[in-house]
Amino acid sequence: MHAERSLLTVDELVAGFEGGMLALPKDESGVPMAAVRALIRRRPRPFHLLCVPACGLHADLLIGAGLVHTVECGGVVVGELGAGARFRVAVRDGGLQLKDSTCPVIHAGLQAGAKGAPFASLRGIIGSDLLRVRPEWRVIDNPFADGGDPVLLVPALNPDCFLFHARWGDRHGNVWTGGRRDLAYTAHASRKTFVTVEHIWDGNLLTDPVMSAGTLSEVYVSGLAHVPGGTWPMTLQHEREEDTPHIVRYMDAARTDEGFQAYLDEFVANEPRIDGVRA
Repeated sequence: MHAERSLLTVDELVAGFEGGMLALPKDESGVPMAAVRALIRRRPRPFHLLCVPACGLHADLLIGAGLVHTVECGGVVVGELGAGARFRVAVRDGGLQLKDSTCPVIHAGLQAGAKGAPFASLRGIIGSDLLRVRPEWRVIDNPFADGGDPVLLVPALNPDCFLFHARWGDRHGNVWTGGRRDLAYTAHASRKTFVTVEHIWDGNLLTDPVMSAGTLSEVYVSGLAHVPGGTWPMTLQHEREEDTPHIVRYMDAARTDEGFQAYLDEFVANEPRIDGVRA
């Protein structure tokens, strides 16, 4: 359990994604932007993207690059700037299957998947239009009541791969997620979890009396890469603010096919140099 592992490069890390369903976290939970750019350069076959539970620039880039055939999400929204520009185009033109969902369903499905349960039950979605477009969700009577108490059943979610960025990892493969419980149970539910980290912790995070409570065990981590600045231009909680002017620049460019391709050529084809925010 305490043996040290070899750290991977970001390109080696994303090469471990073999297709299927890829889960990505929401903006403030540690967006693996460097890994997303590496994935676009690698160009795997199109996959099912699961947003946990909503994504922004990272999802929009993957959709615009043609790597996503299905997106399951509570939304693809780039901060305060609105729906992702390439997401809007792909939905409008019919090039993307949208599995419309909502935050409670995605979180409940992942928690069921983490526990090995086939489904989760919840109530708050009953009466919404989502039930018309998600026929696999089923409303039943609560079997522990005397009738007249409907509950919604949703299937468990078990992503083939979960990819995120964390502030610290150690050479044993443990990753500090702090208070981000969504990262922990998504990793528990996923078949593989790959993590890029900002810093390498000197020692073992699981045996540190302060850090251990917020640490994801190496048991759930399939690969680790040291990628300082790995969330740029997105935020890294408690360490770096988002590069808002750059995100605005992206959204302006991504409104046209030509602008989006120019953005890929400048900022994705070759990894930008990161120093604090961007050199």
